[in-house]
This record gives sequence, structure tokens and C-alpha cells, in this order.
Amino acid sequence: MIKYLANRDIYTEVIEGLVPQARRLLWIATADIKDMYVAGGGRKMIPFLQVLDGLLKRGVDIRLIHAKEPGANFRKDFDRFPGLWAGLERVLCPRVHFKCIIVDGRIGYFGSANLTGAGMGAKSERRRNFENGVLTDDPSLLEPLATQFDDVWRGAHCHDCGRREHCPDCPLIE
Repeated sequence: MIKYLANRDIYTEVIEGLVPQARRLLWIATADIKDMYVAGGGRKMIPFLQVLDGLLKRGVDIRLIHAKEPGANFRKDFDRFPGLWAGLERVLCPRVHFKCIIVDGRIGYFGSANLTGAGMGAKSERRRNFENGVLTDDPSLLEPLATQFDDVWRGAHCHDCGRREHCPDCPLIE
């Protein structure tokens, strides 16, 4: 399956549809990350971090790569979920600009959208970005996507990166 997604469809297919399906692992890469709120049942909106906290409680391993420190609102929401403190594996890499979400190594999204309400289409029509991407379970696309994520996670590019002084999570720093 290879499916083109745009705008609100990214939220519906990826955030509401794909992410909650995670059983073993969830890998997320984004340049920017903000305190996105999502539907939590009925009309109530909840922090996406609460969704991640729930997945961690179910035993899902979550890895997050992002390019810059999130803002104060994100950190405030993050502090509300102590399970994230120890359970969420996170790497800050200032060179990351790719965006992807991979669930259980079997299905993934990649495209232009950052993990923000405006990017993922969680905001109202007048406040969201114009974004697009691909949802796929095709191994010819999913395998190189997972390899790219894993290479950054392991620090495969760190030795020759040239930005180590800006990278507090560089795996090569001992």
C-alpha cells in the first residue's frame, strides 16, 4: 500500500489511525515539535504526549528524534506525564529535518509535516499548514526510511557531522 496524504488527512490517517495501532515500537522523527493536542474521546482534546504515555504503559518502545528543544508549553505538558521521563527515548540532533513515523517496523508515514498541530493537521482549517506525505507498508520504501532513522539514532553520521558542539545527545560523546 502506498497512499498519498495531504493536510487534515495526515492527522486522521497517522495521528488518529496509525499511532494508536503501535504494539511494539513507535519511531518518530521531526525537525520541530510542539505541544500538539489531539481528540481524546468525545469532544475532549488531550496532549499528544498523553497518547504517547498511554502507549508506553502498554509496553510500546518509543524513540523520538528532533532537531531543537521544544518550547515551554511542550515541556509543561511533558512534566504532567512522569512515565515519559524514563520511558521515552529521545535524541536531539540539530541536523534532522526529515519527518517520519514508523509503527512496529511494518507501516510508516513520511512527508513534510513536523510533529506540531499545524503540521499534522490537528488545527482548524484556517490554522493548519499545507502539508503532504506518504503512508506505506511497502518494504522498498519502509526499509530505507527505517535505516535512515536508525542511522541517526545510532550516531552513524556523528563523526563527520561538524555540528557536535550543538548536539547534546551525540552518541559519540562519552
